[in-house]
Amino acid sequence: MKKLTFRELIFVASMLFGLFFGAGNLIFPASMGQMAGGSMWQAAAGFLITGVGLPLLGVAALGISREDGLLELSSRAGRRFGLFFTCTLYLTIGPFFAIPRCATVSYTVGIGRILPGTGQSVGLAVFSFLFFAAVLFFSLRPGEILTWVGKVLNPLFLCFLGILVVRALISPMGGIGAAEASGAYADSAFFTGLLEGYNTMDALAGLAFGIIVVDVIRSLGVEKPEDVAESTVKAGLFSSLLMAVIYILVTVIGAQSRGVFPASANGGEALADIADYYFGSVGAVILAVTVTVACLKTAVGLITSCGETFAKLFPKGPSYSVWAVIFCIVSFLIANLGLDSIIAWSMPVLMFLYPVAIVLVALTLTGRFFGDSPVVLRWTLGFTAAAAIFDFLRALPGQMQDLAPLGWLADLSGRILPFSEQGFGWVVPAVLGLAVGLMCQRREQRRGADVR
Repeated sequence: MKKLTFRELIFVASMLFGLFFGAGNLIFPASMGQMAGGSMWQAAAGFLITGVGLPLLGVAALGISREDGLLELSSRAGRRFGLFFTCTLYLTIGPFFAIPRCATVSYTVGIGRILPGTGQSVGLAVFSFLFFAAVLFFSLRPGEILTWVGKVLNPLFLCFLGILVVRALISPMGGIGAAEASGAYADSAFFTGLLEGYNTMDALAGLAFGIIVVDVIRSLGVEKPEDVAESTVKAGLFSSLLMAVIYILVTVIGAQSRGVFPASANGGEALADIADYYFGSVGAVILAVTVTVACLKTAVGLITSCGETFAKLFPKGPSYSVWAVIFCIVSFLIANLGLDSIIAWSMPVLMFLYPVAIVLVALTLTGRFFGDSPVVLRWTLGFTAAAAIFDFLRALPGQMQDLAPLGWLADLSGRILPFSEQGFGWVVPAVLGLAVGLMCQRREQRRGADVR
């Protein structure tokens, strides 16, 4: 039976990296480096756990489970839960948040700085239209995703990013400890970095992209389930290693920039200032190309994943091509609301989805210890989701939290649930749910034994 050659494995890993590394993967580490300052390494450690470790585990879980996608994986806890979670996750990393963010980040960080300061809303509309036209072009050819992303777009992105990174490392603006940690990083750099990794949405994307990797590996002639699973994990390891290296380098560059610049409002501005410092007006062009290519390849992967998933979920509904067009149109419309609005409304949703996704992955990887029991899955995921609702409420924009019932519930969760202030109020309920699930499983087993 065929196994992937080393060259094929590298191409698959390059494709997976290309799908992962998009809008947030550049701007958030740069901002974290500036804000964390001398506490950069603690913050980076937390960021790598959620920004690299969890996506790897998500890809591995889907490969090891041998399921055909997220729906089948999540449906182990029940068909209704599986359908709800799958739709919510794909819409979050798809047309509602992640895909529009790809366009707005590309414009805000790159193209918008090249264009004149007037008519920015018109500029965003024109750019986002062209951006999603390109995304649709690549997405309507899903069978060629390995070629486009793994062999063309990703190497192009790495080339341009490498120019900026090497120049910054050769001539640093200052030492890593040039500035004191500020904001939340001053009090808890590690946990703040941990939560910052949520913003990349990669742990959610890992569950979505896993099936793309599996399909590509199968298309290369690998048939045995165990060989597919092994190749999936290896590709995930290679891509994760590359992501970790780039995250650390971009974080270091961000921290060093505090020797010249004050902390920027966001990572996009930080990268723009760094590029301008080293390359002047040429730097703006280099950054624009780097960010646009990074976001383009991720958007292609997301549209492909969402389109194939929804075509499968609703077999009597629109075809893949129609879904791809619909998602591009919706993404175009939401992108024109602006980057700040997208980020503000995505965080509450991520605070709800991430705990559920983390627990689902953990239960999948450890399922052999409890026989993949649906009872254990339901109780654990149920307790986790209930607690995550409070994290959702706490992360809502200020104007929403001002509503009497929501503000009261958010405050209550902070007093009742341990680790709520750090954004991990779901941990203890998840453990309790697991304990209850295991007890219910044992009770069912005893009843079955008594019947016999």
